[in-house]
Amino acid sequence: MSAAASRAKLSLEDYVAGVTNSDRAVLARAITLTESLNAEHQQTAQEMLVRLLPHTGKSQRIGISGLPGAGKSTFIDAFGSMLTAKGHKVAVLAVDPTSSRTGGSILGDKTRMARLSADANAYIRPSPTGGTLGGVARATREAILVCEAAGFDVILVETVGVGQSEITVSEMVDFFLVLMIAGGGDELQGIKKGVLEIADMIAITKADGDNMKRAQATVADYSHALRIITPQSPTWIPPVVSVSAMENRGLDDVWEKIGIHKKLTGQSGEWAKKRLAQQIRWMWAMVDDRLLNRLKTDSNVKALIPTLENEIAEGRITATLAVDRIFKSFGI
Repeated sequence: MSAAASRAKLSLEDYVAGVTNSDRAVLARAITLTESLNAEHQQTAQEMLVRLLPHTGKSQRIGISGLPGAGKSTFIDAFGSMLTAKGHKVAVLAVDPTSSRTGGSILGDKTRMARLSADANAYIRPSPTGGTLGGVARATREAILVCEAAGFDVILVETVGVGQSEITVSEMVDFFLVLMIAGGGDELQGIKKGVLEIADMIAITKADGDNMKRAQATVADYSHALRIITPQSPTWIPPVVSVSAMENRGLDDVWEKIGIHKKLTGQSGEWAKKRLAQQIRWMWAMVDDRLLNRLKTDSNVKALIPTLENEIAEGRITATLAVDRIFKSFGI
């Protein structure tokens, strides 16, 4: 697509044809279309997604999280480059709940993943929030579908934030990988039980040079910690491995174990059931998100909010009564 054409208004047919033909300019614009809050754009986006659905669902969706300093960007750069060298097409979607402040700079993502950003078989895209984590979830889930329709067979969803964003990402992927720092017991205290419960694998990063022994000790620490947690799957016990993105060590092992996980959960029927459950959960999440947005933008509710907030602050009504009045104003 020429530069002039890339700026021209695209029809629904243009979007569908461009995405399925892996046109990068159209792919970028298609994802931007799904992110738009404009009603007309949203209608076109949903029509486009319905047309693209037959081309989706065939990728391996992998969530990647980790504490600050764990080297997520370095790992994704090396891991993604290894996968493209094997013939895969890799899309990286970065989920950042704070991007409403930072702007979710694409340049920043490309700078921190230098090799992958220059790879013809890779695509890097941050997901803006729209101010809420629910906004991230919608934008990222729909970006996954668009990237799959464009022929990307491995989707890496990186959670830049912590806490609830990790849960959100784990609920839209097939496999959730948690990166941890090599070291002593202090790191073990820094990871919440909830993250261990949703992890399908833990990889101890920077396992090279003088850090090798500490990495091996940390693998043992986390392996022990995982033994006291009931696995999510009856067919899969989350492994703990060590990796070095700088030396490209252990990356093949991570990919091999992801493949084994897909094979085992596929044979047991868990993989398909998880995908279906995610679709249904997505539907209800969108119901919640849309209802909340309609409530907040309703003129009657907006006019009532200042009064209710003052009455609550002055102790004249309870929060429950305020909610009742909001719903009554909204017609519920």
